Amino acid sequence: MTAAGLTSQFKGFFTFERTLVLIFLVSLLFRLAFLDLKLLHHDEAIHSWFSYRLLTLGEYSYDPVYHGPFLYYVTAGVFSFLGASEFTARLIPAILGSTLCLFVYPVYRLGYLNRIQATVAAVFFAISPDLVYFSRFLRNDIFVVFFTLVILVAALYYIEKGKLRYALIAGAGVGFGMSCKENMPIVVLIFAVFLLYLIYSGKWKLPRLWIRDLACTVIIAVGIMAVFYSSFGAVPEMLMTCWQTAIEHWLAVHEEQRLGGPPYVYILLFILYELPIFLLAIYSVYRFFMGGRSLKRKKKQSLSEEEAEFPEDLLEGDAETALPEEVTTTSDENLCAENPVPVVDSEAGTTIDEVKESLGKPTGFPLPIVDKKTEFARFCIFWMIASMAAYAYIGEKVPWLILHQLVPMIFVSVFYIERWKIWVPVLASVFLIVMMLHVAFTPADINEPIVQVQNSEELKELFTMIDASDKVAVDFDERWPIAWYYYSEEGKKVSYVTNMNENIDYLKNGDFDLIIVHDDKNLSVPGYEKYTTLKKSYWFSYYDNKDRLIPYYFLRDGKVGSLNYDVLVRTNSSWETV
Repeated sequence: MTAAGLTSQFKGFFTFERTLVLIFLVSLLFRLAFLDLKLLHHDEAIHSWFSYRLLTLGEYSYDPVYHGPFLYYVTAGVFSFLGASEFTARLIPAILGSTLCLFVYPVYRLGYLNRIQATVAAVFFAISPDLVYFSRFLRNDIFVVFFTLVILVAALYYIEKGKLRYALIAGAGVGFGMSCKENMPIVVLIFAVFLLYLIYSGKWKLPRLWIRDLACTVIIAVGIMAVFYSSFGAVPEMLMTCWQTAIEHWLAVHEEQRLGGPPYVYILLFILYELPIFLLAIYSVYRFFMGGRSLKRKKKQSLSEEEAEFPEDLLEGDAETALPEEVTTTSDENLCAENPVPVVDSEAGTTIDEVKESLGKPTGFPLPIVDKKTEFARFCIFWMIASMAAYAYIGEKVPWLILHQLVPMIFVSVFYIERWKIWVPVLASVFLIVMMLHVAFTPADINEPIVQVQNSEELKELFTMIDASDKVAVDFDERWPIAWYYYSEEGKKVSYVTNMNENIDYLKNGDFDLIIVHDDKNLSVPGYEKYTTLKKSYWFSYYDNKDRLIPYYFLRDGKVGSLNYDVLVRTNSSWETV
């Protein structure tokens, strides 16, 4: 067989569908491999402990401090089948994160992305450092991202088909998403605003039964939320107060700015971890708006010339004959990703005159030609900019919130990718993979802002000491993550003591092998001496490093804050003191 024949056979084997399956398998590998490599984050330990408590004691009540109930119920379900561990705690986020790349397929099938754009977007979803890192992480944000994409695909199908089932899927996505975290309303609001724009501008006509569809969507969403927030009916009174407590709590957090930063802090994170996606998105936005202006000028010039030559045809002629031929003969097959064409209305069976009548335009006046790809690009740009503006304003600046800005940015970044040679996405992927391997697979503490109160690997030494002890006292205020790691029978050896400085006699007479306390308490107990000080958790603060951001970008040697444990042992014990 000739080289040309081999090349043709190779290309024939790697269809888009097979390529997407390979990308998904790579995505799954990056998220499941060594999933328990690092200790659970501070928040992960709390989420895991509450999930285990829900499983073993059946206790759960919504508290906005710890976000929505969905995470706890699904994690408890995993624990019931596979047992409780670091790996199983992170399993559902890893699986959901792995599937994100698959959502480009229905978008491609509907004709909103071509094959090249969809492939590159899938690759970016699979290897993005932030998406991989926080898919290996038990927090609500990856759940919200997953349900956001469910809503996106369902909404696109509803716009195309106008079927009730797609509205119900969107409603389920909203209900589950709202049961995950309190920032889901931002997504719903952004989507709703753009839908209103499509309706108001006449680019989409509502289906005949849209009121029924909307009512069913709301019922599904509210019903799902009611089930979870009432703890499956165990705490029905929570339905009356959960929304109020959530608003009050997060307004207070916004004002407090306990983990604050400047409005542009997420742009710095994009530059650190997602630089190729960020730059490609900027280029796409530039091309979209500048190209649009150029196109409008050309259309205006062309229209003026036609009006001068055929004024009567435009003002009095039939609308269908005035529109381009390819628009009036559009079929569903023409809307595939490989052959995008302009479309006037997405609802099958709706006539042009009906659309004009719904828009209040006189019969015989030509309708605006709607290019579905252009409108999808417009939506994603709006989604990205609105999300970035919202999270720039919100006082709580934590690294996982970048995900909700990154998802629309990935779509925006690929809109003009086909104009580049193959080396651009290849180089982009190399950068992303190297950065992803660094932040997700380094088996040690990393000097990176992507971590926020991450539990230090030094705690493994402390756990070895606890395992070798018969009785341990732990400062109640600093019980995480110890409370999670010693939740079972092994945990009976651990006592959590409040106000240690006021309970010296209890500690002295408690026959403890170890006393573990926050180092800033300078605890002194007769008969005990400090064995060592270990880093409990650490973080990277913008304010501690703002004067040397450029050197840090290349050297990764920033100042890291930490919270530490003092470990006290009996005087003259078998432990070797420092």
